[in-house]
Amino acid sequence: MKRSRRTKIVATLGPASDTPEMIARLFRAGADVFRLNMSHLSREQLPEKVEVIRTIEREAKRPIGILVDLQGPKLRLGIFAEGAVMLEKGATFVLDGDTTPGDVTRCHLPHPEILEALEPGHAILLDDGKLRLSVVETTGDRAVTRVEVGGRISNKKGVSLPHTVLPVPAMTEKDRSDLEAGLNAGADWIAVSFVQRPEDVAEVKKVCAGRALVMAKIEKPQALARLDEIVEVSDGLMVARGDLGVEMPLEQVPGVQKRLTRSARRSGKPVVVATQMLESMITAPVPTRAEVSDVATAVYEGADAVMLSAESAAGAYPVDAVSTMSRIAEQVERDALYWSIIRAQKDTPDQTAADAIAAAAHQMVDALDLDAVMAWTHSGSTVLRLTRERPNASVIALTPKRETARRLAMAWGVHPIVTKDASDVDDMAFRAAKFAVREQFAAVGDRIIVVAGLPFGTPGATNLVRLTFITREHAEKA
Repeated sequence: MKRSRRTKIVATLGPASDTPEMIARLFRAGADVFRLNMSHLSREQLPEKVEVIRTIEREAKRPIGILVDLQGPKLRLGIFAEGAVMLEKGATFVLDGDTTPGDVTRCHLPHPEILEALEPGHAILLDDGKLRLSVVETTGDRAVTRVEVGGRISNKKGVSLPHTVLPVPAMTEKDRSDLEAGLNAGADWIAVSFVQRPEDVAEVKKVCAGRALVMAKIEKPQALARLDEIVEVSDGLMVARGDLGVEMPLEQVPGVQKRLTRSARRSGKPVVVATQMLESMITAPVPTRAEVSDVATAVYEGADAVMLSAESAAGAYPVDAVSTMSRIAEQVERDALYWSIIRAQKDTPDQTAADAIAAAAHQMVDALDLDAVMAWTHSGSTVLRLTRERPNASVIALTPKRETARRLAMAWGVHPIVTKDASDVDDMAFRAAKFAVREQFAAVGDRIIVVAGLPFGTPGATNLVRLTFITREHAEKA
């Protein structure tokens, strides 16, 4: 199944997309990767969901990526004696380690690590930022705050700390269990929540040990201070705009989105733009004009993928949301301005053989007006270097490893195909041409670029680029 766009779509599964029939419809509508959110899915249900997706994959004969999203630490208030209180602006409110139900003057905060890390001047946001407190005084197990933005607050509402680096790992015991379940079920990508530092990602990568790629969710301002280190250790980034918009001024989020997108692209690592992209389609069959523009902006910036959350997981129009997002991406990619923006962001290749080959392939695509780059790959690294260049041609990844093909379903412009490895250079060129015809990326008389590494089957050995003509024999064998 050939997609007519390069930007990928990640669709979150949930109550609205719980059946095999609905998941299949989402795939046909344009979903390239399915997200399984462990905040709402039990580890016991995980294998069943994965198997449904793999069944659809076998029927469609196209690799499908699976992203398991770990919940991460959830910081919440304790309870109130009357269930809720009204905090007035300017009032003093105390957070402490006392488990006694709270009132309008104080409340239990069941996270001693927060009380220890808070300092005067730090902000505390409650209930997704609806209320804002400012720390006045701390004593280790008690924080006196002033209410800056008041309102009603009730039991166990969420706590966000935009200024505080917490001495807590990104993985809880639940996450460790969910991670092992995801790896055993065959997840292709693991998304790590609550990333503050590169060590948070490295911990997950150590557990994964190559069984899945690891995506850092950038949802906390603290991560921005060490972004370069986080990008280096991660296999991909997710711009989690919902949480970012809670913990930092909303007007700063678009700039952060561009910074994250470009940082990931420079490193040749997939970047996903997420949260509230078509939010109104949870309840309406069409999006707002602003939402269409929001999705288009992410595509214009060269994001590898755009993601649907509640729209496909719990909304009334999940299939419409996917197809709408697909149409927006297709239209943007047909715009001449799109390619001028993409080319303006082109970075200098690294001094490696793989980058030199990728840059050469990109130049050949432009000079010869080619439609397809056929890349033989084992680990996927060759293909990711090619897509970093954002060539105006489809990149067809030919790999003997099914898990590599599934992981590349997340990458911009990649059409993954699972096939046995090439036996020699002639076999490499002939079968690449055959697949280009079979998958409708080229026809008799066209030329394609073939990229590979010798010896075959050696990860990271990209050292060959070849121009191949499509002949009638290729078409007959296809």
